[in-house]
Formats: sequence, structure tokens, C-alpha cells
Amino acid sequence: MSVRHALLALLSEGPKYGLQLRQEFEARTGEVWPLNVGQVYTTLQRLERDGMVESDGGEAEGPQKGFRITTAGDEELVAWLHTPGDVTSPPRDELVIKVMIALTLPDVDVQEVVQVHRKHLIEAMQQYTRLKADASDDDLSLALVLDAELFRLDAAVRWLDAASARVKRRPRLRSVTSTATPAPAPVARRTGARR
Repeated sequence: MSVRHALLALLSEGPKYGLQLRQEFEARTGEVWPLNVGQVYTTLQRLERDGMVESDGGEAEGPQKGFRITTAGDEELVAWLHTPGDVTSPPRDELVIKVMIALTLPDVDVQEVVQVHRKHLIEAMQQYTRLKADASDDDLSLALVLDAELFRLDAAVRWLDAASARVKRRPRLRSVTSTATPAPAPVARRTGARR
């Protein structure tokens, strides 16, 4: 989540104070991501340093200091909104790393690790589903955030199911440091492709 760009978006509507920016950010994101007012002011200082925003009154700090977006800030916001996120390499997902590490440990039951995390994710999905059922139909921001979280959790559960199935079909992998198993042939040689 880019707090920097979210603040620029809020300032694109007109000048605002730091506390007002925090309150509007939380309201527009369904109050799911609380934002520390100190983080708001630190981000605003960086945006001002980078020429993306301007502030009222020279050195005055605090709740009475207003901020407005500059032309450079407007350009930065438009560029950010129209630039797809980086999908060239997978993010460092702690769940994926745990399963990968569990595969290499001789005394760890990978299926048990998978099931513990799967159960936790299902419980989280149930909580979000209840929140969604209780939410007002008029709160579009909250509905979109809850949908996004439910889809994210569902994808993680599906991945765990796929990982579990793959683990069941394959013999247990040896430790990464083990030298007993030769390295697999490169893909090009295994498939008969020529270099």
C-alpha cells in the first residue's frame, strides 16, 4: 500500500490538514488500515521535500498546517494510478517460504504444516464473510476491501491445497545441503530441446 500516493490522491481534491488526511484515508479504505498520524506527517514532509506538495506557513508543524498538491504531485499521482504493479517476480510470501522450508526439514510433517495454515485461513475467511454480511450496502469502500481480502485468502487456500496434492504425489525431498541426490538436469536437456 502506498501511503504516499494515497495522500496525493486526497490532496488532489483540495488542501487538507494532516489529521484530516488521516481520517479521510481511513474512511475511504473501509477503516481496515489504520494510519498513524506521525506516519502522515513524515510522509507529508517527504512529499514536500520532493516537490509533490506545498504547505501553509513556513516552519509551523502540527494539526493547523495545511498541505496542497503541486503540479509535480498531480503528475506523480496520475503516473502511479496508470502503472501496473510489479509482477515480474513473486513477492516474498511468508506462507510459501514456510512450506518450502518445511519440505527440506527431515522431522517436519509438511502436510501438518499445510493443514495448520489452511485452518487459520479458513477461519479468517469466515470472519471476513461475517463482516461482509454485517456491513452496510452503502459502504462501497469496505465491501471492496473485504472482497479483496476474501479473494486473497481464497487464493492462499487454493495454493495450500495444490501444495498438499503435490507433496502427496512426490517422495519426500532431502535437505538442501544433502549431496546424496544429484542435481536435476536442466529443463532444456530433459525435454530434448537443443540449445
